Amino acid sequence: MASLLDMRRRIKSVKNTQQITKAMKMVAAAKLKRSQDRVTASRPFAGKLSEILGDLSGKVADEISHPLLDERGDQKYLVVLISGDKGLAGAFNANVIKAAESFLKANAEKAETLIVVGRKGRDFFKRRSVQITDEYIGLMGTGRINYADAVEVAQKIISNFTEDTSIDKVFVVFTEFKTVLTQKPVIQQLLPIPRTAVDGDAETGVQAEYIYEQPADEIFGKLLPKQIETQMYRGMIESVASFFGSQMTAMDSASKNAGELIDTLTLNMNRIRQAAITKEIIEVVSGAAAA
Repeated sequence: MASLLDMRRRIKSVKNTQQITKAMKMVAAAKLKRSQDRVTASRPFAGKLSEILGDLSGKVADEISHPLLDERGDQKYLVVLISGDKGLAGAFNANVIKAAESFLKANAEKAETLIVVGRKGRDFFKRRSVQITDEYIGLMGTGRINYADAVEVAQKIISNFTEDTSIDKVFVVFTEFKTVLTQKPVIQQLLPIPRTAVDGDAETGVQAEYIYEQPADEIFGKLLPKQIETQMYRGMIESVASFFGSQMTAMDSASKNAGELIDTLTLNMNRIRQAAITKEIIEVVSGAAAA
């Protein structure tokens, strides 16, 4: 049986751990609020840009040609994985890595390469037989993703796709933020950008008409790369918000578990102390009786 001193040391150790988990929960909550605000602000722009470009590219499919719209075969995939740089966030990293791994296994007959954003995804696939062409470490750990960071990754994706004609499709795997308790891994095709003409407004049925002040090629030459940059930025800030939401939940559970463990250890310590006191009383009474 553990001694009274050992129990006190264990209780002190668990209390110190509980203080750390409570502090991490508070920090995650503060960072989550900022990240959630950025996600909420970026979604309308990213969604509307995708809708307009899809509609435009579908309507002028015969008029323009752009490398980011070129339909190729279905033989080689480039997958961009966005994970975290740190752990202690519940199943956040495990879920997005599992989604990427399942996607790669489902398309195992195709040639596949990987771009990883985040240390956890890099460390996992570095031990697998998947070729990692580029890695971006440290961007996700700060919790403050800048648009310039997303532009850097997006420009690398675009250059890989346009220079290596053997790459047929580019997919991004990230975690979409739903609520503090719910985050969903998402697999989205980045390239080629789908040409999807919209039939009309869902409520009125009226088709949108566009007036070009510049030639369509010039407009698409500017907007299509911006679309990839915007989607990468959205994926990265969604993942950051999901990370802090998952971390806050995990640290809250850890703090509660630590509290329950402290109660159990305190109860055991009191029993040990009571047993020691009872033993001393019995020894005193036995000595007095013998005298």
